[in-house]
Amino acid sequence: MAESVELPSRLAILPFRNKVLLPGAIIRIRCTSPSSVKLVEQELWQREEKGLIGILPVRDTAEMTTVGPLLSQGVGTDSGERSSKIQVATSESNKPDGKNQQEVIHWHTRGVAARALHLSRGVEKPSGRVTYIVVLEGLCRFSVQELSTRGTYYTARISSLDMNKTEMEQVEQDPEFIALSRQFKATAMELISVLEQKQKTGGRTKVLLETVPVHKLADIFVASFEISFEEQLSMLDSVDLKVRLSKATELVDRHLQSIRVAEKITQKVEGQLSKSQKEFLLRQQMRAIKEELGDNDDDEDDVAALERKMQSAGMPPNIWKHAQRELRRLKKMQPQQPGYNSSRVYLELLADLPWQKASEEHELDLRAAKERLDSDHYGLVKVKQRIIEYLAVRKLKPDARGPVLCFVGPPGVGKTSLASSIASALGRKFVRISLGGVKDEADIRGHRRTYIGSMPGRLIEGLKRVGVSNPVMLLDEIDKTGSDVRGDPASALLEVLDPEQNKTFNDHYLNVPYDLSKVIFVATANRVQPIPPPLLDRMEVIELPGYTPEEKLKIAMRHLIPRVLDQHGLSSEFLEISEAMVKLVIQRYTREAGVRSLERNLAALARAAAVQVAEQEQTIPLSKDMHRLASPLLDSRLADGSEMEMEVIPMGVNNQELSNTFRVASPLVVDEAMLDKVLGPPRYDDKETAERVATAGVSVGLVWTAFGGEVQFVEATAMLGKGDLHLTGQLGDVIKESAQIALTWVRARAADLKLAAAEEINLLQGRDVHIHFPAGAVPKDGPSAGVTMVTSLVSLFSQKRVRADTAMTGEMTLRGLILPVGGIKDKILAAHRYGIKRVILPERNLKDLVEVPTAVLASLEILLAKRMEDVLEQAFEGGCPWRRDSKL
Repeated sequence: MAESVELPSRLAILPFRNKVLLPGAIIRIRCTSPSSVKLVEQELWQREEKGLIGILPVRDTAEMTTVGPLLSQGVGTDSGERSSKIQVATSESNKPDGKNQQEVIHWHTRGVAARALHLSRGVEKPSGRVTYIVVLEGLCRFSVQELSTRGTYYTARISSLDMNKTEMEQVEQDPEFIALSRQFKATAMELISVLEQKQKTGGRTKVLLETVPVHKLADIFVASFEISFEEQLSMLDSVDLKVRLSKATELVDRHLQSIRVAEKITQKVEGQLSKSQKEFLLRQQMRAIKEELGDNDDDEDDVAALERKMQSAGMPPNIWKHAQRELRRLKKMQPQQPGYNSSRVYLELLADLPWQKASEEHELDLRAAKERLDSDHYGLVKVKQRIIEYLAVRKLKPDARGPVLCFVGPPGVGKTSLASSIASALGRKFVRISLGGVKDEADIRGHRRTYIGSMPGRLIEGLKRVGVSNPVMLLDEIDKTGSDVRGDPASALLEVLDPEQNKTFNDHYLNVPYDLSKVIFVATANRVQPIPPPLLDRMEVIELPGYTPEEKLKIAMRHLIPRVLDQHGLSSEFLEISEAMVKLVIQRYTREAGVRSLERNLAALARAAAVQVAEQEQTIPLSKDMHRLASPLLDSRLADGSEMEMEVIPMGVNNQELSNTFRVASPLVVDEAMLDKVLGPPRYDDKETAERVATAGVSVGLVWTAFGGEVQFVEATAMLGKGDLHLTGQLGDVIKESAQIALTWVRARAADLKLAAAEEINLLQGRDVHIHFPAGAVPKDGPSAGVTMVTSLVSLFSQKRVRADTAMTGEMTLRGLILPVGGIKDKILAAHRYGIKRVILPERNLKDLVEVPTAVLASLEILLAKRMEDVLEQAFEGGCPWRRDSKL
């Protein structure tokens, strides 16, 4: 038994945060804080072998956020010098000059005296800070009686907790202690044996087990385990030897069991690996035996099934050769190998693609195709004529490489449904590829197989989905593709839409050429401008302008109302919408080029009718004036004056029987009151234009947007200022320049237009001009508002109002010439929707009136202008009153 250590009455204290040093354990720490460096220097460095210090655990709580750095294995530091309150059991708190008066250090009341086995001193560069590396050995336990400070570190008055020689001899004679000692040594020897087999070591540990007293062995063994801070404190507080041995035995046994569980898991994993290797060898042997016997079971071999599928795919010879090479590579691989799944998915794609399979086209009947187009789409005469021409060429020469049609128009005019009608007329399958928001070239060409998660492009995926090599493929929203660092999808489409190149389209994932020449491509777009010119050159653009109110009425009565009623489980027996009411909906609630908003409003009416029908059918009192409900679902359970309850209708009941079941006395007729109740007050009013041009300085223009033509008001006003021009309404650079040209022209013609008394007078002297385009949240740009701004300025300076029934469009030069603009058909249709009666157009746009429906032209007065003076003559009531005396 080792000799007991005589402790002094007072020791310098080095705090250990969340760490406990047990007697007999050795730990290496690095002291860097000023307080710990001072403690080591005065208590250990200067006293050499005679120096002793106390190691006291510090509990880390939620209140201590900046007490000091945590201790880790092999590293110790002091943090007490930064605290301001010390709590030691029930003793009074000492308060050294700390930095934060809210911090609290919770000291443990028991610690371990330690001596230095090794000391080394160092100096950090370039700060010059002194540090110490200390190797400490725990000696014996002590209890803290009082804690105080000495300079920057702590000292404590202590009392030893170890037993003296007489007490130790008495304990060693205790039978219970002897039994615990034997149990601990047996468990410890078993642990040493396991570690010796695992690590081929343990000789030194056996020597310790035979020479060191058992109560010291308990501390040494426990100190070598990774246990929690609470368990370390519990071991430190175990002053009674029997309690200490009992806890140590429990911890050693737990560590032994964890080692055995880990060994069991390791053996199981190794067994599984060896089993996989064994299965691999057996599988290879089985394959060799089957090849020798010629007894291959193709039904059970997935790879063989894949090979048969590839053989029946009809691949071209060069692609079949490539596929065979990939298949041979797959056969040499095992399912567990990383590249097995990707190779198999690739071969399955090759087998699923329609290399030779095509839709059988029935003989084209142009008359039937025309009737089909007329039944599916109302109006669009020019567009349907172009489709019939396309089908006629296909009939005369089926293998002709026709152009790529690109339908351009505002939303809701039937671009996508036209492509579907082409597929139906040709008897081909239809596949839609949405390109809206696509920014990655890989969406068109696919990803290379070297990337994780690679997949083919949308074109190849679409062909795989339809299963034929000659479908009608719709490239929807082709004007909404973008480009970034991942490539430009529009550039990738150049190869797809070029008949000379798409015979050997190369998808990056497929990595073999694929023939797209049999595919009929149809594209849709809202605008032509965003489409790159090289891509636009490969397509034939067919513009689909908006519908007139008369066309919308026919579309609603023929297509929209039946479809809306069917979608809401209604029929004409439940809801009746007359043409007059549809006209009111078109005039008051919709001003769009297409019919989607009209369909939404009709759907709102259908929903309101569905609610009323459902409420009426819950309980229907049977009166004498009410017709008897004729349905096989209802028996003769109804008596006069009784109520009918709803019955559960089986799923097999057809729509006609369902309608008969829910038949009401009379259908719900839509009137103006119902429109106001369901759709709200009218959104648009025919008097809007007259009200907005009631004052001078306001004119009506026509503009083109991606959603069709629109009416644009231009407002001008003057105020005191310095002759500046102010422009608002979120305007672009081109329209700002047009405004400057308009103001310059008006100032130059001020005297001729009788806007100023003499040429020397400045029209803007002492005042500013402000031009505003309402709907400030909508961006606006383009040159076609030039004549509108000049008219507005002339109206402002002359204080004469512009005619409320007149709208205009056209670009103006600095000399007053009117240049042609685009979108004439859409603009005229917009004027017709707004109730405009007179439209002023550039004279050179006369040729564009051919595209305008005759009914629309008949309701409008088209006025052609060659110079700005012609516009002013038509824009004001009674003509231009100052023209008689002017030099114009």
